[in-house]
Amino acid sequence: MSSGRIAAAFERARAEGRAAFVAYITAGFPDAERFLDYARALLEHADLLEIGLPYSDPLGDGPTIQRASETALAQGATTARTLAWIEELRAGSDKPLALMTYYNPVYCYPQGGEHGFVRRLAAAGADGVILPDLPPDEAGRLLSAARGAGLDTVFLVAPTSTPQRIAEVVKACRGFVYAVSVTGVTGARESLPDEVADLVARTRAATELPVAVGFGVASADSAAAVAQLADGVVVGSALIRAIQSEADAGHPEGALERVGALARELAAGCRR
Repeated sequence: MSSGRIAAAFERARAEGRAAFVAYITAGFPDAERFLDYARALLEHADLLEIGLPYSDPLGDGPTIQRASETALAQGATTARTLAWIEELRAGSDKPLALMTYYNPVYCYPQGGEHGFVRRLAAAGADGVILPDLPPDEAGRLLSAARGAGLDTVFLVAPTSTPQRIAEVVKACRGFVYAVSVTGVTGARESLPDEVADLVARTRAATELPVAVGFGVASADSAAAVAQLADGVVVGSALIRAIQSEADAGHPEGALERVGALARELAAGCRR
């Protein structure tokens, strides 16, 4: 059985007449010392925190998150350290935590491969795992392991997904379905394509799970626009860019407050 935290977060947002705010941060970014501080600042305003496992070939990520992964890896971020950071975050928060990871670190996990990875992730206190590059119809072993460990599994649908593909994806999902707003990589954008409404509608027709939209949300206004359509709003690049800006300035006094203020604005957008 899963912890139920992810489902409860979406249910609570729905009961309050708003979309859930899902905030993303790369583990170990901008450095090992500041990562937990920024993650906790985001957790103050987010309904769910998505933690990206740094990876050398993040094919679904745009330049902003690619650079964050490179920075984190250069600072010594590893799978083991990421799992330890999740433990620290869980010790101080009851909000849901989901790890976003590409499949290779899971498959190659030295202590037992897929089964060992999901058991360790669950033991660290994570509630779910988001898998952008693993086709759900090829994920049988991981799905079995995740169910046994009590982890929700989240896969992605895109504007190009056919009804048959959407049905396949949502069948493998637990917690929520991640709808990609564009046929491209992550990154803040000035506007979101018209296809988002259609994608959300087609996904909802195939499942009762909440649908969260990511890839491109950059401001409170764009968060509000997505919140009119979806059950959740995922923001990553805009937050990473704000953290990078503070890092470039040497983490001056008030840096955490400024990043927290952006998270607060985005959460407010989800409430409009």
